[in-house]
Amino acid sequence: MKTLSKPGIPVISSFPTPNSSKFETQISVFDPRRRIPLYRRRRCSLFAVNRNSDGIAMASPVVVSQEKGSSKEDKLWGGRFEESVTDAVERFSESISFDKALYKHDISGSRAHASMLAAKGLISCTDRDSILSGLDVIEKRIEAGEFVWRTDREDVHMNIEAALIDMIGEPAKKLHTARSRNDQVVTDLRLWSRDAIDGILVQIKRLQVALVLLALKNDGVIVPGYTHLQRAQPVLLQHLLLSYVEQLERDAGRFEDCRSRLNFSPLGACALAGTGLPIDRFMTSEALGFTAPMRNSIDAVSDRDFVLEFLSANSITAIHLSRLGEEWVLWASEEFGFLVPSDSVSTGSSIMPQKKNPDPMELVRGKSARVVGDLVTLLVLCKGLPQAYNRDLQEDKEPLFDSVKTIMGMLEVTAEFAMNIKFNLARIQRALPAGHLDATTLADYLVNKGVPFRTSHDIVGRSVAFCLTKGCQLSDLNLDELKAVDPIFEEDVYEFVGVNNAVSKFCSYGSTGSSCVTEQLNHWVSTLGIDAATSK
Repeated sequence: MKTLSKPGIPVISSFPTPNSSKFETQISVFDPRRRIPLYRRRRCSLFAVNRNSDGIAMASPVVVSQEKGSSKEDKLWGGRFEESVTDAVERFSESISFDKALYKHDISGSRAHASMLAAKGLISCTDRDSILSGLDVIEKRIEAGEFVWRTDREDVHMNIEAALIDMIGEPAKKLHTARSRNDQVVTDLRLWSRDAIDGILVQIKRLQVALVLLALKNDGVIVPGYTHLQRAQPVLLQHLLLSYVEQLERDAGRFEDCRSRLNFSPLGACALAGTGLPIDRFMTSEALGFTAPMRNSIDAVSDRDFVLEFLSANSITAIHLSRLGEEWVLWASEEFGFLVPSDSVSTGSSIMPQKKNPDPMELVRGKSARVVGDLVTLLVLCKGLPQAYNRDLQEDKEPLFDSVKTIMGMLEVTAEFAMNIKFNLARIQRALPAGHLDATTLADYLVNKGVPFRTSHDIVGRSVAFCLTKGCQLSDLNLDELKAVDPIFEEDVYEFVGVNNAVSKFCSYGSTGSSCVTEQLNHWVSTLGIDAATSK
């Protein structure tokens, strides 16, 4: 027996089979500390053994599951090649396992392309009709789960085209006229992204509606506002909830901007240089709902900035949702106790019977990392690519698909959570006095008396320090105690202390004052088409 080995790695052993000059293979993995095999596999399909010129058995790669005497299907691009790719290369380079998600958009692009080729006299109308009918059949088979996706056909484009050739023959071979997979795939990707953005916008609006409805149900509720996670000023709960609605609106605007920028057609740019055939790129662009064809064919096939922008918009949205998730997870804790999720959006513990966990929002917080990671993956993927197309760009799809799937789930479950929570008003009310939330309003009182703000800041700071020594709130100090701090205080000071008085004094545009928040609510009720009368 001959053995090809190296310490600590798989060892390939070869030995003659009985009554045969052929050799079998055996793979053993050795523990370098024990020098004994951990496992052994015989008749391994990964290797064949042949004799070299000296009669020594040598291991070499062979085709996996290749039947004796059979041959691989010729690639549609295989004319200049004399050998088939190895199984390892085929497995490594296939993308059908994930880009089959583009099938509907790929077929749409092929329909538009075939119609254009016929209109320009590059194929006959009969061939066009055969192609369109065949594509209809393939689409129905895919949707019925009857279409067989083949890894040896590499990707969604080759699978559909090869299946079309099998179905209708010669006319299908004309479909790829004046088209490359380079412009084909990026056309598919732009169409897919456009539809995905439309779906995300629907989910954003659903969450905005859920938050506005939650605000309408909590009219007049005051909660502590925080900066640095320390008590800061009193705010209306409605005001806080609407802050997230505003953030989501900017998120929606980013998606709309992204959609507008990506909605240009690369179809017809071919590999990179365009074509010498008389195609009409404006016709295919219009048929597919694009704004116009992309002006530069090199740019059309080589850049994925639209995917980067899309994933950036996803990431910013994910961060907003993560922040909301963090706040609600904190508020649902025993330490805060401000928020009570229903059982329908909570989970328990496998060991602690008393637990009720706001897991959906914890996962929203956690999955934001995944969305940001998808963006970083694509940024790194694109950073070193020369013009024009490079096969690296095959790797743009999985981060895109994952990011979209994740952000859609995050938006959906956050809306679901918002529709199934209540606020513990008694707990919130008990928590309000702590933290001297009315201190800034007291400083405004002094400013109205003509005291410079920096001076009023110092006076109120000393007042708070006095409260700390007494263990009381500003509203608990009598007038003599306040005058001991500074004689500027008068009886009307008590209209400015206490959280209810403090909130009532806010009047600047966009502030937490009651009238200002009512104005904000009315805006969102109108913008989102909410029936306020039946929503409470």
